[in-house]
Amino acid sequence: MKRINWCWLALALVAPGIWAQTGLSAVTVTTAADGGQEYSLTLQVLALMTALTFLPSIVIMMTSFTRIIVVLSILRQAMGLQQSPPNQILIGIALFMSLFIMTPVLDRINDEALQPYLAETITAQEAVTRAEQPLRQFMLGQTRIKDLNTFVDIAGVEVDKPADVPLRVLIPAFMTSELKTAFQMGFMLFLPFLVIDLVVASILMAMGMMMLSPMLISLPFKLMLFVLVDGWSLIMGSLATSFGMGSG
Repeated sequence: MKRINWCWLALALVAPGIWAQTGLSAVTVTTAADGGQEYSLTLQVLALMTALTFLPSIVIMMTSFTRIIVVLSILRQAMGLQQSPPNQILIGIALFMSLFIMTPVLDRINDEALQPYLAETITAQEAVTRAEQPLRQFMLGQTRIKDLNTFVDIAGVEVDKPADVPLRVLIPAFMTSELKTAFQMGFMLFLPFLVIDLVVASILMAMGMMMLSPMLISLPFKLMLFVLVDGWSLIMGSLATSFGMGSG
């Protein structure tokens, strides 16, 4: 037993020396010719895996997802449907509509940042900088100047033009503009269904049917109206064109 314990102790003492001689290149940093620093591939993968944890926030905060999901939620509420379509269906529609709308941006990121980085013609830092530009241009195109100026004043930064606004200021301004646009579109969707509710409620009141819920009677008429006007196609087309798709 003592002999076995001594063997384990010797292995524990020798192993660190062996590992030190072989050398683990996971955290190596090299200095480039221009003075910049280039991290080892293993550390870059670690950083990428860490960044993937922020992917849901990036999808929500920096793409068209927020406007789409808010409009679809308001539409379901306007029609008087509580759980149909389910939340999973609405989120799935919003995700794939966001992918459809963001395809030109993703193509630019792939061509200008990802492919050159995979070909090892640019560094990781330069790839991140290039990937940021298409997203920045997309968000600037959907952000109101008033909202942008508000967050610029709150942050206390000085910029000469909107393109110089840092991302930490641009993202909340973009989200504020997206919510405002989504509520405006939701208001326009609410109006026809509200008219149906008012008409049905007035008829029931005139007939003296006070105890009958107007929502129970108006729901079939709302569904019929939505189907007759091809509502889903109109909603999806309006959401896509609201981001400038199909305008040129």
